[in-house]
Amino acid sequence: MKTLIVTGGTGGLGTTVVQRLSRDYQCILLRHSQVDLADEQSVRDALARIDAPYGLVHMAGGYAGGAVSETSTDDWQHMIGLNLTSSFVVIREMLARMRRDAPGRIVAISSEATRTKFAGAAAYTISKTGLNTLIELTAAELAHTPITVNALLPGTLDTSAMRAAMPDAPRVPLDRIAETIAFLLSDAAASISGALIPLRA
Repeated sequence: MKTLIVTGGTGGLGTTVVQRLSRDYQCILLRHSQVDLADEQSVRDALARIDAPYGLVHMAGGYAGGAVSETSTDDWQHMIGLNLTSSFVVIREMLARMRRDAPGRIVAISSEATRTKFAGAAAYTISKTGLNTLIELTAAELAHTPITVNALLPGTLDTSAMRAAMPDAPRVPLDRIAETIAFLLSDAAASISGALIPLRA
């Protein structure tokens, strides 16, 4: 069974995704509570004993609201660290462990906010937009290898917290996200790389 590294893996989305992927892969979870995903040595140590993993599903991240005028430097740095620096470190260290001559997959969770750019979540939206660029550049660098790199841009997730906070808002079913990730990990998606894929409700 192929080995997948999964960051996050908690909460409604993470639980649903891990349950789905565990049918086809050996999932090894890296969580912020266990590993500092923005620290290269911490991530390197966590991956050191994993030989030639097949892929990465990067779901770890966080959200904070606030307009540009309301965002403190500390809040800015927190969002950049949580959503962008951790993505850079985890993807870079994963690539050091993956074989460049064998099929491999990297899938990251970004956000619909990077397309709509609604007011009120400046640091979050900018950090996720940076993640999108990281995905596109990494895919370009790996264009002549069998490794694919893609990101999903879901809208509001259908979790209990979102149902309570936004009862009338359209929400993306979690199993739909899990199945899309499963497809991007499959052989059938070998020609898809560098894609930023919106997922609507």
